[in-house]
Amino acid sequence: MKKLALSIFTFWITGMLLAQVPGAITLNPPDLSAGLPVMKALSLRASATEFDTAMLKISNLSNLLWAADGINRAESGKRTAPSAMNAQDVDVYVVMKTGAFLYDAKLHVLKPIALGDHRKTVAGMQVNMANAPVFCVLVSDISRFSRGQDSLKLIWAAEDAGIISQNISVFCASAGLATRPRATMDVDKLRGILKLKSSQYLMLNHPVSYKK
Repeated sequence: MKKLALSIFTFWITGMLLAQVPGAITLNPPDLSAGLPVMKALSLRASATEFDTAMLKISNLSNLLWAADGINRAESGKRTAPSAMNAQDVDVYVVMKTGAFLYDAKLHVLKPIALGDHRKTVAGMQVNMANAPVFCVLVSDISRFSRGQDSLKLIWAAEDAGIISQNISVFCASAGLATRPRATMDVDKLRGILKLKSSQYLMLNHPVSYKK
């Protein structure tokens, strides 16, 4: 009963906050019964070379983002992906035809960052990737680490981004979606589009689509 009351309260608060964020996209609660068993998903995990152009359903997008780095323990705010010192340094940005968004794991919503289609900027030199309907862009803010030299923080950032990348890959295999981890992107231009601070580093990106 307490968990039910907490869930109702959380969704009520989320709705109130969303009213203050014009253009935000409300995501569905994650479907914890969806997808294949983890061992089967691992057996199917592969890096796609072709991507379908059809936009993902909101249910697929919602599950994808929660699996990537959503909150799976509401009482502590901890995530589906671990991070060094629980710094939760990695943010997931979503780039689609309609614009670029930031995934807010606490509210489980997408907050608008920039209008317009910036997928070619994420695709970079690999222009054939730009037709994927969704790109998940992983950005680490190393200022969230409470100690350590920047050189060490960047190692932790790479490790944390790698874990989220694998979450995305395994989820996509489980859900019958196509993806691949990529480091290629137009970093300088994308930094401006996403309005990144000097402490934020572009780490990896994942084009995601239905299988072609």
